[in-house]
This record gives sequence, C-alpha cells and structure tokens, in this order.
Amino acid sequence: MLATFVIGLREGLEAALIVGIVAAFLRRRGRADAVRYVWLGVLLAVLVCVAVAIGLIVLSSELTQQAQEGLETVVGLVAVAMVTYMVVWMRRHSRDLKKDLEGAASSALASGSLLALVGMAILAVLREGIETVVFLLALFRTAGTPALAGVGALVGLIIAAGLGYGIYRGGVRINLSKFFRVTGLVLVVVAGGLLMTAAHTAHAAGWLNFGQARALDLSWLVRPGSVQESLLTGVLGLQAKPVVVEVVVWLVYVVPLAIYVARSARGGQRPAASSSANDSHTQPQSAR
Repeated sequence: MLATFVIGLREGLEAALIVGIVAAFLRRRGRADAVRYVWLGVLLAVLVCVAVAIGLIVLSSELTQQAQEGLETVVGLVAVAMVTYMVVWMRRHSRDLKKDLEGAASSALASGSLLALVGMAILAVLREGIETVVFLLALFRTAGTPALAGVGALVGLIIAAGLGYGIYRGGVRINLSKFFRVTGLVLVVVAGGLLMTAAHTAHAAGWLNFGQARALDLSWLVRPGSVQESLLTGVLGLQAKPVVVEVVVWLVYVVPLAIYVARSARGGQRPAASSSANDSHTQPQSAR
C-alpha cells in the first residue's frame, strides 16, 4: 500500500501541477472561459489511461502462465525505465519548470492557439497517467493484497488532485522541492524492488537462467503471510531466498541512483530569485 500510495501521490501531483499552472495562467490572462476545455481535456486523458489499464489487464488474463511471467517482466522493466528517466530529468530540469511552462503558455496564447494550451494539459495527464498505470500494474503483481494496494494508489491520487487544485486556487503552499526529492529516493528503492521482481519473473519465463544460485536466506525476515512480507516484498521486492542475479541487479541499480538523488538533496539548489512569496513557495520542482 505504501508503494502504490507514493506512486499515486507523486505522479498525480506532477500532472496536477502542470494542469494547475496552465489553468491558473489562463485565469490570470482573463481567459477563464478556456479553463473548461482544460478540465474536459483532463477528463478525456484520464479515460484514455483507464482504457490502457483495462487493456493490459485483459491481455495478461488471456496469456499462458509462462507468457504472463514474460509480460510481467516487460512491464516491470518499462516501469523501472520510466522512474529512472523521471528521477534523472527531475534533477536536471526542475528549477526551470514553471518558467518554461508559462513561457510556452504565453507564446501559445499570443498566437491565439488555445488548443496548444489545452494540449499541454492533456499530454501532461496522459504521460503521467500511463506511467502510473504501468508502475501500478507492476506493483500489483508483487502486492500481498492487491485490493489494499489499489486503495493506497487511489488515496494518493485523491490527495494529489486536492493539492493540485489548492495550488491552482492559491490556497496551498508546500515545499515541492523537498517533497519530490524525498519521494524520488523512495521510488528509487521501489524501482530496485521491481527490478528484482523482473529478474525473478524473467527466470520463470525461461529468459534468464544464469545467476540462480541462492545468495541469501531471508526467510527469518520475509515470513510468508506476515506483515514483514507484505512490506518487504510488496514495497522493496525482496524475496525470502533471493538468488545472485536478483541481488546484483538491485545493488547495481539502487546504490548509484540513490547516491545521485541524495547528493542532489544534500547539495540543494540555490533558490531562484522571486518577486513574490507565492513564487518561492509554489514553484513546482518536478515534471518530465
């Protein structure tokens, strides 16, 4: 539940921030009439993401067991690639997000292209939504209680939508920089667990047959049916008896990327010059 909550909260808030910036920009420019098209576009994008999720679930249910293991491997690897790109992009471009978005919105509005502004909001929701679908499907496969994992994702999305709307209305101020850095570290660990799971399912699919000697015996910690198993396997992807290749891929992925994100957090970034307190508090710090 914790992992899916973080995914829903982070991905949902990133999309909500972009949509909120576009909608607030239109409202400040006296184009409140166009905001309705932004909301309609967001609704359409959400429906598309739901359709993608249903399609993947139906496809998986019609496959043989071995083919399902292969599909789970592919979905897990795609999810890991997405979160890796997200973390790296965030660290390199987060400072200029608001300025870049408002510059693009200003250019679109100057040229009379409201469609471009609405398209920005739709694409943001589609991008984050599809990433969320892929990531959650991969996590659901490892969750001890899929229904509880679904609740975690839903709660995260609802909170994200509320925060995004509050920022759009100007009534919510949070330190987005710290929020995205902390969740970035959490997602690196979660993605490492997905990579371990992908190595496990790849072996079950007959794709990965080396490095299968037992590396550790964690059955004393990851006890079947226990709370520890739900947390450690569902969130971190740890198996009771991980093999060599699973441990290696976790270490190779998590250690350098976690150091990369943590060094960014420790070093920090110089606060950008701001003409108002609102800008210093509400400047979003992440999106791809």
